[in-house]
Amino acid sequence: MVQVVAALIRQGDKFMIFQRPVTKTRAFQWEFVGGKVEAGETLEEALIRECREEIGVTVKVGDIFMEVDHEYPDITIHLTLFNAEIAQGIPEKLEHNDIRCITPDEIPQYRFCPADDAILEKIKEEF
Repeated sequence: MVQVVAALIRQGDKFMIFQRPVTKTRAFQWEFVGGKVEAGETLEEALIRECREEIGVTVKVGDIFMEVDHEYPDITIHLTLFNAEIAQGIPEKLEHNDIRCITPDEIPQYRFCPADDAILEKIKEEF
């Protein structure tokens, strides 16, 4: 099982989502910014690194919003989604096809990666 981290970045009553590029599996599906934890990293360190690499910002990592195990045909992941806020920088599309801020009511308009389904249900309930 691969350990993956991601950030739930809120902006008022909205949250940020990121569209995967054509060059990656699950191309054009939407997700939360993040990625795989590397050897020797804490979950928080991995999330800070991934946000810097993927969207060019420094994040302040908060508490865990939710954890999910998901099996894709090509990989099995344990996803830890942290509440996070942008401490420095403006998000850029360094690795993603697009970036949006949406409300929970807008979730059905987007095709998300399947691992995010349970997370999106919790967001609808708690936002």
